[in-house]
Amino acid sequence: MSLLGATGSIGTQAVAVAVANPDRFRVTALAAGGRDLRLLAEQVVAVRAEAVGIATGDPAALQHEIDDAARSAGQPGRHRPQIEHGPDAATRIAAIGADVVLNGITGSIGLRPTLAALDAGSTLALANKESLIVGGTLVTAKAASGQLVPVDSEHSAIAQSLRAGTAGEVRRLVLTASGGPFRGRTREQLRDVTPAEALAHPNFAMGRVITTNSATLVNKGLEVIEAHLLFDVPLDAIDVVVHPQQYIHSMVEFVDGAVVAQIGRPTMAVPIALGLGWPDRVPGAETPIDWSRAADWRFEPLDDDAFPAVALARRAGAAGATYPAVYNAANEECVEAFHAGRLGFLGIGETIERVLSEHRADGQLSVDTVLEAERWARARTHQLLGTPLETTN
Repeated sequence: MSLLGATGSIGTQAVAVAVANPDRFRVTALAAGGRDLRLLAEQVVAVRAEAVGIATGDPAALQHEIDDAARSAGQPGRHRPQIEHGPDAATRIAAIGADVVLNGITGSIGLRPTLAALDAGSTLALANKESLIVGGTLVTAKAASGQLVPVDSEHSAIAQSLRAGTAGEVRRLVLTASGGPFRGRTREQLRDVTPAEALAHPNFAMGRVITTNSATLVNKGLEVIEAHLLFDVPLDAIDVVVHPQQYIHSMVEFVDGAVVAQIGRPTMAVPIALGLGWPDRVPGAETPIDWSRAADWRFEPLDDDAFPAVALARRAGAAGATYPAVYNAANEECVEAFHAGRLGFLGIGETIERVLSEHRADGQLSVDTVLEAERWARARTHQLLGTPLETTN
């Protein structure tokens, strides 16, 4: 396996799964941004990786950390992995040709590594939803049958539930959402919420962008587009329901009225382990639910007025081409502006809507047209906010 985004939440859990199951998995390559060289070095030593990539940072400094981590782990000799360095390091690691490539990178910078892994013939365990969303048919056309395996908990749940019937028997997909920290609030009540409040997710500790996206429900909008592309289901046959407890990870409704759901603790343990071993399960990946204890699970409709992000994502997904890339890029810039105090919470959705309405897709979909659309969306977002692009990137 090659693990991209190794020092992030998904990556660290994947390393733990691999280390706990040496008879099942062998990690041969890792890639990370480079901000935590010590953690990356410890991972390299733990799995005896043959190659490692960093986007930023000094390769010599990484080797020094690897040497020190090896001494601390009591490993004799020097471990000298191949070190790739630079903005395309993850892409080169993805192209090595491992049996499985886990893409746990955050953001649309994961697109080139996603395409490289598919070109290399690797099974792609995809936690980097943005690369599929912005790449669209670039990714789906390149992927062979069964080559894309979802790692997002919602899409992993759908993939598992779909095994209960044939594609022709599916009526609709139902994605569950926690509702985030602002579940139940009206639009007016959201006007003055703070970045600190937006980061107080009730169930998960995630990075700033993903946590904020969960508060705005942009994350769920992205997941609607992702489900549409992964499972070839029309957008109007994909519903979102709020389920605060997050024990039901998502559901599939079949034509006979049966609904099959995947149920488990609100963690990423099962989706990650299953993504690495698909279609086989990894014993002991998660502690089962204790059914001897009483519990109440609640379901609520999505409030599109207070949280318009999902409806906006449907518009972007229906338009296709570079519109999903514009949606994602405009949101990323808005999130940065929100946390910098330059944009109110409601302004995130309002700005995304305006940027989407002004976008005009031009030319055939390619990596270059996707990247150009993203550049335009980021620049236009900053124009609307009255800030120079350099302040957040």
